[in-house]
Order: sequence, then structure tokens, then C-alpha cells
Amino acid sequence: MNRHLSRTIAMQSLYEWDFRQAEHPWEIASRIIVNVEPDADKEFIKDLLDGSVEHVAELDKMIAEAAPEWPIEQISVIDKTILRIALYELLYRVDVPPKVSINEAVELGKTYGGENSSKFINGVLGTLYRKSDRYIIEEDKKINEIE
Repeated sequence: MNRHLSRTIAMQSLYEWDFRQAEHPWEIASRIIVNVEPDADKEFIKDLLDGSVEHVAELDKMIAEAAPEWPIEQISVIDKTILRIALYELLYRVDVPPKVSINEAVELGKTYGGENSSKFINGVLGTLYRKSDRYIIEEDKKINEIE
């Protein structure tokens, strides 16, 4: 199963949910998954969606603290969505190495965000990673090599 594709589906679903919160992101994702059924990791997508929605206030607060010059309502919806998913992974998915979460978010930013999205996402996640319980100096050096 393709985790990059699964993160993309989660991102698209949360992006749409940000505009129409009457529908749970899993309902949105289910419509997308039909087109890529064998390649999508449904359990992973569902966890990213449920976790991001459940912890949205906490995640947004952390994002706002890491980017004080950008109030959360001024961050583009796509960047905010990518940050929420990646930060949820960093904090709650110990099976995913931090450098993978950050690199995947940066790649999603390059593909779907604006001109400076990938740098913004990398900066915010790098700051939050260094403040997290999962921070390992050696890993940080590897993450910075990605930039």
C-alpha cells in the first residue's frame, strides 16, 4: 500500500472538510478511495483523519505558536491542512519516523501548495519537532540535509 498516496487522500479530504465540516473527512475520503482502492491504506488514512480532527484545536495552537508572524486564519487552507496531518503524525504516530513525516509534508507542499509552502511547512515542522519528545539531534541533522 502506498503511504504517500494515502497522505494525499487524507490531505484532500481534510482540505474539503475545512470548507464543509458537516461531513466527516472519512466520508469525503471514501469517495476518493474508490478510485485507487488497492493502493490506499484505509486504516492509515482513517487514523490521520480521525486524529487530525480530534486534535485540531491542539494542532492549530501549536502551529500558531511555531509561526507567530502567521495567525492561523492567515495560513492558506492547504498549508494548514498539510501541517495538521504531519504534526499529528509527529506527535501520535510513533511508527512513522519524524523525518518521514516532515519530508512527506514538504513534498505535499511542493505539489499542492504555493511558491513558499514547502519552506514554510519545513520551518514550522522543524521548530515543532525540535520541541517534541521525539527530538533526536542526529535525526535533525538528517532532516536538515533534505532541505
